[in-house]
Amino acid sequence: ERGICIGTARTNPGKGIEKRDDLADPAKTTRLRNVYNALVDLEIDALISIGGDDTLKTANFLYAYQQTLPDDARRVRVVHLPKTIDNDYRGIDFTFGFFTAVDFMAKELLNLRADSRATSSWFIVETMGRKAGWLPYGVAIAGEANLVLAVEDLDDKLLTQDVQTDPDSGEERRVPCLNVEALTERIVDLVLTRETRDRKHYGTVVLAEGLAETLPDRYISGVNRDEHGHLSLGKVNLADLIASRVTELYAKRTGRKKKMRGIQLGYEGRCAQPHAFDVMLGSQLGIGAFRALCEEKLDGHMVSVHGQLGLTYVPFSELVNPETMVTEVRFIETGSDFHKLARFLETRTEATPAWGPGPRNEERS
Repeated sequence: ERGICIGTARTNPGKGIEKRDDLADPAKTTRLRNVYNALVDLEIDALISIGGDDTLKTANFLYAYQQTLPDDARRVRVVHLPKTIDNDYRGIDFTFGFFTAVDFMAKELLNLRADSRATSSWFIVETMGRKAGWLPYGVAIAGEANLVLAVEDLDDKLLTQDVQTDPDSGEERRVPCLNVEALTERIVDLVLTRETRDRKHYGTVVLAEGLAETLPDRYISGVNRDEHGHLSLGKVNLADLIASRVTELYAKRTGRKKKMRGIQLGYEGRCAQPHAFDVMLGSQLGIGAFRALCEEKLDGHMVSVHGQLGLTYVPFSELVNPETMVTEVRFIETGSDFHKLARFLETRTEATPAWGPGPRNEERS
């Protein structure tokens, strides 16, 4: 059966804990203590957490909290399984769910590409990928997008300064943010390059939803945040915002109308029929959790794989910042072979950058 049969929640038992010393503060560990006491009352010996970086952070909170208890206190061992379509984990190459989401959304993107070709239009497609660009890059590569941009691509050309007021102190501060005008210019340049050089009047652009968190404050003020402090990105609708801006600038530069449509690809990819690789990976990680607890007698570890699905176990201490207690996010390294792959396949509109893939002829078919 698809989905998460045991259910899921966005509650944050570790809310308010920002450093290790906070674990000794009874006022800040009330929720953690309630979770621990409930597990003990239910006579549960071990907890296998399954989820993304916030779930890992909470699992580590519970593990670290128990280190502050008396030596004779009952222990609930904690083992974590990395499950996220974002694939932004350290300690494992690919998380289960990633290839399923990429496969599903890439097929959707190919459908949109076919529609854009038939109607001489463009789609600005926003995909999940709050902190790192693995998912939008995977979707763009497999779905033949003409451009993909994620938070890793925010360089001086796509950044500007925004003046924001601190809600507590009232002080103004300048923070780097997405230059909406520069992004709009880049996409219009792409559209015009396709039209004038390649005689193609259609295409698709993939944007990571995480770019919305870097928008100037005027675009996101008033948007709700969840228990973990995350912006409700679906309500920002970056795809529609950029599509409307591109439509306006294209008309201004050419005197012509162009249909630009914003599309959000999100929840429909999270519970798709699992990809065969994810079935094998998820099965091995699940068995690995059992073996970590029953054979290896581990506590405070994440189950991982290497090579041909060989099991390995990574201590929480290698995945979580010991000072801030926040999980370490794995970003796409700009200039890496994976990053270059997208640059090879997209439509080039400017001179080759220093890390670029080198000269090539644009496709003419």
